[in-house]
Amino acid sequence: MEQDKRRLSIEAARMYYMSDYSQIEIATMLGVSRPTVSRLLQYAKDQGYIRINIVDPLEDLDELGERVKQKYELDTALVCYSPVNEYHEIQKNISQKAADYLVETIQDTDIIGVTWGRTMHAVAVRLQEKQVRGVEVVQLKGGISYSHVNTYAAETVNLFASAFQTIARYLPLPVIFDSIALKQMVEEDRHIHRIIQLGKQANIAVFTVGTVNDDALLFQLGYLSKEEKKLLQRTGVGDICSRFFDKDGNICSEDINNRTVGIDLPDLRKKEKSILIAGGQHKVEAIRAALIGKYANIIVTDQFTAQALLQA
Repeated sequence: MEQDKRRLSIEAARMYYMSDYSQIEIATMLGVSRPTVSRLLQYAKDQGYIRINIVDPLEDLDELGERVKQKYELDTALVCYSPVNEYHEIQKNISQKAADYLVETIQDTDIIGVTWGRTMHAVAVRLQEKQVRGVEVVQLKGGISYSHVNTYAAETVNLFASAFQTIARYLPLPVIFDSIALKQMVEEDRHIHRIIQLGKQANIAVFTVGTVNDDALLFQLGYLSKEEKKLLQRTGVGDICSRFFDKDGNICSEDINNRTVGIDLPDLRKKEKSILIAGGQHKVEAIRAALIGKYANIIVTDQFTAQALLQA
């Protein structure tokens, strides 16, 4: 009798937990009543035939973030959940996580330095309005493009300014000039100099990383020659604020760097909050180099990218 009950309880448990049959369906299939099925399932639990493990993804994400934080000596590492290891899905989830963090973090009188690009625009459109006073939003690098490719520069800084009840401060210049002399001459303009200085004064910088892949946004904008592109692809792994660096976080080309308009990478190390928002398999090498270079003290990423960063 006891052996029959044990066999029947295990069969009911398999149907219920492994095959997703309802208790009514199991009762019909076993030729017993629904209350009997309920008692059989409880019996299987009591006897230890059923083991239920609940995995809390948030708990795992917190632990992942802590490991990334320790490995790269960061102030904060926020890891969000992405259901699949696919870039557009990852971008959507990290953008939401970053937007939520920014709304929670931004306080009165903060100066927020903002870059541009697809990820930054994705963050900007997800920002909720917050009532704050005296906040300033400034563009950290030139944003004018003569290409048909959209940089989302104006839209991004506008959305940030709107969310935090302020006016956007634009840097109305190309991001890379043809010559150092021309760039230096333009930067001497009083208005341009003031915007660049405001970017240096920002206590919060929000940025992402680019890659040196052929489809990288900066390569599509026509600023760089074929030879310069080859040089950057040979020696570099990515860029922040359109300043290209190698696997150790060091600048790849001083010539290109000196022609670039906007915040210098060492200035990011001085920020109270230097927030890197990035994820995706194709960006792992660039993200790692950025963290090695100490250009960010806060990262917002996904669990797949975090795991890859820990493997190095």
